[in-house]
Amino acid sequence: MTETTEAPAAAQPEKKTPTEATNPETTPNEGQQAANGSPEKKAAAAEEKDASPPAEPPKEMRAVVLTGFGGFKGVKILKKPEPSLQAGEVLIRVRSCGLNFQDLMVRLGAIDSPPKTPCILGLECAGEIEAVGEGVENFKVGDRVVALPEFKAWAELVTVPAKYVYHIPDEMSFSDAAAIAINYIVAYIILFDLASIKSGKSVLLHSAGGGVGQAIVQLARTVPDVTVFGVCSKNKHEALKAGGLIDHLLERGSDYTNEVRKLSPEGVDVVLDCLCGEECNRSYTLLKPMGKYILYGSSNVVTGETKSFFSVARSWWQVDKVSPIKLFDENKSLAGFNLRHLLYQQDGVEYVKNTVSTVFDLWKDGKIKPTIDSTWALEDVAEAMQKMHDRKNIGKIILDPAMEPKPKPATPAKGKAKAKKEASEEKNGDKEKKAETEGEKKEEANDKEATEGEAAKPAEKENGEATESEKQSS
Repeated sequence: MTETTEAPAAAQPEKKTPTEATNPETTPNEGQQAANGSPEKKAAAAEEKDASPPAEPPKEMRAVVLTGFGGFKGVKILKKPEPSLQAGEVLIRVRSCGLNFQDLMVRLGAIDSPPKTPCILGLECAGEIEAVGEGVENFKVGDRVVALPEFKAWAELVTVPAKYVYHIPDEMSFSDAAAIAINYIVAYIILFDLASIKSGKSVLLHSAGGGVGQAIVQLARTVPDVTVFGVCSKNKHEALKAGGLIDHLLERGSDYTNEVRKLSPEGVDVVLDCLCGEECNRSYTLLKPMGKYILYGSSNVVTGETKSFFSVARSWWQVDKVSPIKLFDENKSLAGFNLRHLLYQQDGVEYVKNTVSTVFDLWKDGKIKPTIDSTWALEDVAEAMQKMHDRKNIGKIILDPAMEPKPKPATPAKGKAKAKKEASEEKNGDKEKKAETEGEKKEEANDKEATEGEAAKPAEKENGEATESEKQSS
């Protein structure tokens, strides 16, 4: 028997880890723990992570969002994150919103410096303050307010710099506050600060049935012996006559200048124009010496559902250029007013705040009361816009975030498609029944044929056997 002996392995030099080299007293396991953290610390961190509550998803709200300039398809009701409050702002729970003609122009992108899309629409709203940002002193949670943010008002919640927010009287409803804000601010400034209306004067007012038009008529009635000529669509005449605030109603699109001349041969003292275009030339000729022409809008540029550069250009180029020398010779004045520019670009914050206070005092005294045409749910905003676009509203159009939308009727196309589908299903059902019946008949015929065949076989057999017997006997 042969024994095999292994030679002892050569002694290898001992290798040290970097940790051992730097700290000879630290074992390899201790060095690894020092690098990665002790198991106890890891376990504690894991337990703490598991114990912490999961992050809540961001809260959302409903809002009217403009996804792109143009037609009504770009106006959608979407879920958006609730706004975060910044210093100097207040957070408002919106109860009522105002629709203005300028909102239609924003939708078309037909204003200077339009917002970037997608954006939340709306220039005015009323509601309650839910939170107050750092540095805000004049407001507290629960205050009832009306606000004029530059866009983003048509939502369930909105953050607004406190300088654009105004307290409303306790007795005033949110819908009245939204109907008063922009309309009566504009009406008061152009009538009293720019036109300086006084007793015995006469006013020619375009779009007399709209929100601002109704505000101007009511404010003009706070001055004795003021004659109001109102130009508006024929379909509004009956309702406006019932109000009894307009002395002479004239039809939009007609030759109203001759009608005015018949009633007042010398003309009028003030023209208030929110249309622009060729109306400027017609109305300017009606001004008396010392008369004032005030342009506060350009709604004639909105001629279709989408923006038309041709209509914009035509509207402006139809206006005759009036030189300062002509105004000097004729003793006439031209003025313009743009609330958006005054408030957000020209630091008119205090001026507008004082105007709001004056208007609210007139409301408290019962001298003015906003005319509300109709109230709509946020989901029906496109229909509300269409009504204003068609000049069918008398007074203010309001949006209510809490209001239920109108039920949407089935479109004829969907009805036809449904009927066609049902007819097709019925037809296919008849075919299937017919096929089943034919199959059953075929099976019955096969069974009958098989039965007759079986019965014939014994007979054949008997006949066959008889023949054989006959053969044998023969």
